[in-house]
Amino acid sequence: QVQLVESGGGLVQAGGSLRLSCAASGRTFNAYTMAWFRQAPGKERDFVGCITRNGGRTYYADSVKGRFIISRENGKNTMVLQMNSLKPEDQAVYYCAARTYGQGAFASKNEYDYWGQGNQVNVLS
Repeated sequence: QVQLVESGGGLVQAGGSLRLSCAASGRTFNAYTMAWFRQAPGKERDFVGCITRNGGRTYYADSVKGRFIISRENGKNTMVLQMNSLKPEDQAVYYCAARTYGQGAFASKNEYDYWGQGNQVNVLS
């Protein structure tokens, strides 16, 4: 079992930057592939990106590639989403998620076992 708590986010002008953090407690953090998803009102929860257990590989949705960066620090049980060049279409509730087994790019929300509570990101045009 692992508990995930997001922090950061908020309101930013288009073109600006924001940073989200996901703090994990419970089982060993490096046992999990970690990911970020986002959900806008009336839409599905979409994959943003993920990072392998040792942080060696990251995978991103095309919509955020080159603008968002995912990193993790296993010694601090923390994952970070650095969001740059934000666009109004990035506005959503952002969720961190954890998957217990496997390595690679798991892009479906159904492949993740644990979720944070979500954190709102608002982008002003």
